[in-house]
Amino acid sequence: MARILVVEDDPDVLTLVMHKLRRAGHDVTSAMDGEAGLASVRAEHPELVILDWMMPRMTGLEVCHAVREDPAVSRTRILMLTAKAQEEDVERAFASGADDYILKPFNSKELLARIDALLARE
Repeated sequence: MARILVVEDDPDVLTLVMHKLRRAGHDVTSAMDGEAGLASVRAEHPELVILDWMMPRMTGLEVCHAVREDPAVSRTRILMLTAKAQEEDVERAFASGADDYILKPFNSKELLARIDALLARE
């Protein structure tokens, strides 16, 4: 399947997402803060990054923007998975380069369906 990086600072959410992705057959790695997440994107070149917004060291929005500015990884698909639910938050995420946006708490089946849709894009 796909190489997916999950960047999430909540250990419970991280464990749940990684478990669901592995059960779906994906190769999954993780980082627990934005700075480590950005370094992992650059080192691993995953096909998809699942990115929390509110994290230490760098926000998910900052990571998203940095990925889009780096030609080596700029085509990486990014799914924001966050509790930030205001309309302006969603707009800011897409303006920063996110490909999709899911609110926490999330439905696991919807998450997997959205991931499949993102991975099917060329």
